[in-house]
Amino acid sequence: MRFTPEELQAARDRLVPDVAASGLRVLFCGINPGLMSAATGHHFARPGNRFWPVLHAAGFTPRRLRPDEQEELLAHGVGITNVVARATARADELTAEEFREGGRLLAEKVARLRPRWLAVAGVTAYRVAFDDKRATVGPQARTLGETRIWALPNPSGLNAHWTPVTMAEEYGRLRAAAFAEDGDA
Repeated sequence: MRFTPEELQAARDRLVPDVAASGLRVLFCGINPGLMSAATGHHFARPGNRFWPVLHAAGFTPRRLRPDEQEELLAHGVGITNVVARATARADELTAEEFREGGRLLAEKVARLRPRWLAVAGVTAYRVAFDDKRATVGPQARTLGETRIWALPNPSGLNAHWTPVTMAEEYGRLRAAAFAEDGDA
C-alpha cells in the first residue's frame, strides 16, 4: 500500500499496538514506530527496514514474514514492542526524557509479561532508556527481574554499518541463547 506524504504525516504520534503475550522467549523492542508503521498499524513496516528478513535469516521464523503478518510471531515465541510508543518520522525527534520514560514503562511491561529476553533493536536507544552509556551490542549484565536483555543493531536501512548478514549473525546469537535454554533450538 502506498501513502501520500500527507497521509504519512497524519500518522504522526499514533500508537502501534504491541504484539505480545506472557512468557515469550524474546520480546523485540524497536526504538519507536516510524510513520509507515503508524499508518499501517504494523511494526517495522517501511519497505527498506531489514527487521523481517533478518528475523527469518536468524532462524526466528520458518519464512520471511510481512509486517501485516506480525501476529504470527507469537506462535514462534516472539513479540514486538517499542521503547517509545509515539510515531515520528525519525528517531532523533525523540527526547532523552521520552527514552528514559519509555525505559521505565518498558520495565513495567517486562515485569508483567515476563519474557525470557528483551531484545532492544538499537543499542543507542538502550543506552539512553536504561542509562547505560557503556552498553555494546550483545547480552547485557542488567536484567529486568528474571528477563535478560540483549542490545541488537537497529535494523533500519539507515544503519549501514551493519549488513543484513552481520545483523542476522547477531540476531542468531540471541536466538541460540533464547531457545537453547530448554534444548529447543
